Amino acid sequence: MVVVSVLQYLQQVVSVIIVGHLGALALASAAIATSITNVTGFSLLSGMAGGLETLAGQAYGAKQYQKLGTYTYSAIISLIIMCPPICVLWIFIGKLLPLLGQDTLISQEACKYSMWLIPALFGGAVLKPLTRYLQTQSVILPMLITSSFILCLHTISCWILVNKLQLGQKGAAIAFSLSTWLNVILLGLYVKFSSACEKTRAPLSREALYGIGEFFRLGVPSAIMVCLKWWSMELLLLLSGLFKNPKLETSVLSICTRVSNELGAGNPQLARMAVLVALFLAGTESVIVSSGLFLSRQVLGYAYSNDRQVVRYISVMTPLICLSFIMDSLQAVLSGVARGSGWQKIGAYINIGSFYLVGLPVAAVLGFVAHLRGKGLWIGILAGSFLQTVLLSIVTACTDWNKQVLRPISAFFPSTYLPCIICFHVLFY
Repeated sequence: MVVVSVLQYLQQVVSVIIVGHLGALALASAAIATSITNVTGFSLLSGMAGGLETLAGQAYGAKQYQKLGTYTYSAIISLIIMCPPICVLWIFIGKLLPLLGQDTLISQEACKYSMWLIPALFGGAVLKPLTRYLQTQSVILPMLITSSFILCLHTISCWILVNKLQLGQKGAAIAFSLSTWLNVILLGLYVKFSSACEKTRAPLSREALYGIGEFFRLGVPSAIMVCLKWWSMELLLLLSGLFKNPKLETSVLSICTRVSNELGAGNPQLARMAVLVALFLAGTESVIVSSGLFLSRQVLGYAYSNDRQVVRYISVMTPLICLSFIMDSLQAVLSGVARGSGWQKIGAYINIGSFYLVGLPVAAVLGFVAHLRGKGLWIGILAGSFLQTVLLSIVTACTDWNKQVLRPISAFFPSTYLPCIICFHVLFY
């Protein structure tokens, strides 16, 4: 599943890399467009889909297989409903960004890029629930095959559209949209015809519509939890556009951000073991990758740009990226525990305090008052990540897993009796 996630994420990375070699303006505008579309669109879809992790994971663990399919339909419908208002915002990005102090030319080019990502938004509304539907059942191989194939195809199609057909950065957005929908089609066909999904494959019914309200009850706090962290990273790009050399600062910060079911079954010991194993793997992986990243810091920038100034700036920023990677690896596991256990609200409170009361204010002071520019912004957000990891670790360490498997989730879903972690609620009420 790690490989699947990386392969899917690399589609955006490939797009930025190919566009980056068109020049500083193309890279800066694509970075701003990617940031804006992530903040206002893709992050919302990912966050909302986190509600399905709780519903689907615990339903499957409790062997309520048909509910898994029904919840997936509810998630898809809910995410599609969210897309039209987001599209309207993307259409007017070219006029809104200058009001936020961004360069006019960069804003206009970013708007063009964003509009061609609209099909990918609707594709993502279907793809993200499908991915979680399969992941819940440990049906990983089909996703691994399709993601590998689509990444190869995306790389080729993106290069052809950008360079051979002379579509420029617009070609990268088109290629990403096409790749997203191709992924949806392939996984959709697998779900429909594979015997591996026979138990959980449910017909589209009124129950899926009734489940929309239930999905939003967990999806909204899940979106807040995920988006608060995601938005803080993307806000760094918008802040970087306010510096003296916006093309350089935005390009470098964009590269940095790119680089950088046991409870339902009533098995508390396995749930605890899963957390410990995941943390161990995340820690080991982060140390290995950070070491490799640090050793290649002098040449890393050339993957994204031929501009030597950008490459030098990246080499200076790489040590901070390495530290961020370690923090993000640990908090990714702890945040996953939160979403799977149903305590998204606690995660949202922690993210608000970590990034918006500490991280971003520190970033603004170091970047603009202390004149550390992009380096100061990154140090600030790193401080927020550290605080978030510490707080999530405390909550996870204090969780009584034996009690969690006995707690009903009927407060959210009256028709089911699944566990929900409510540890530490007293601290926030």
